[in-house]
Amino acid sequence: MAEKHPDAAHSDKGATRAVLAALFGNLGVSIAKFVAWLMTGSSAMLAETLHSVADTGNQVFLLLGLKLGRKPPDEEHPFGYGRERYFWAFIVALSIFSVGGLFAVVEGIRKIGKPHPIENPLASYIALGIAFVLEAYVLRVAYQEFKHWREKNPGPFWHSLKNSKSPTILVVLFEDSAALLGIIVATVGITLTLLTDNSVYDGIASLVIGVILFAAAAFIGWRTRGLLIGEAATEADRERIREAVVRVPEVESLMELLTLHLGPEDVLVNLNVNFKEGLSTDDLERAVDDIERRIRKFVPTARRIFIEAESLRGIGGSPSP
Repeated sequence: MAEKHPDAAHSDKGATRAVLAALFGNLGVSIAKFVAWLMTGSSAMLAETLHSVADTGNQVFLLLGLKLGRKPPDEEHPFGYGRERYFWAFIVALSIFSVGGLFAVVEGIRKIGKPHPIENPLASYIALGIAFVLEAYVLRVAYQEFKHWREKNPGPFWHSLKNSKSPTILVVLFEDSAALLGIIVATVGITLTLLTDNSVYDGIASLVIGVILFAAAAFIGWRTRGLLIGEAATEADRERIREAVVRVPEVESLMELLTLHLGPEDVLVNLNVNFKEGLSTDDLERAVDDIERRIRKFVPTARRIFIEAESLRGIGGSPSP
């Protein structure tokens, strides 16, 4: 197996950096929101507190996935443990849905049914302001890493989200985007409650926060489900592989190309190649080496390449009539 390419190593370090930023950022946000909830009794603030606590725990899951995903292949797992990242990202999606979303909805319904006034609202505004700054910083770190991937896979933003193979970055992006939206909703809910002296708005804000978390969990769950089942390399990478193969002089045509992501930076490539007739064994070996070299040059994440010859007629002799 080829050694990890520098781009892959950069992506791995970038994912770790984004998760660590999210971990410490969410920890600080959780403390600020919890203190504010104790001082105010706001349902929206309680929903935000539980949301941030869940996010903090989720970063631990993502770090665990990163660590386990680096384990080398063994007899039981010959292709390695790269999909550990996909599994733990799926667990995060379930956590966002259950711990964050469901609790926010239940708390919102409870507050609407039994409204009570918000005390010391200034504490809520201070906590939400601190949270907004920290979440914005974490989102910026995650987006920088996502932008690095987009440079090699250009296209519309939504298309890039659907095709990204790094669940770690996607989780941080969506978690913190949902967190920023939740902060805005909580601020609006608390403000309307103070202006109208009606605590129902606080409960409605909690409901909206729950819906936002449901949406984030649904997208993350959908993407990680696809990755767990098995997804091909991106269309751009598949085209680069085809181009690399057909440029080899000894290749007549590429009959079949199968790719599979074994991890965010680990692609399995299976080729069915039709070589030109009349090649010697040495010629064929050089052609295979050339194919592998060209593929890894164009697609550094192609770490395992298997080549099957469609036809070996004429090897070691003259072309068949």
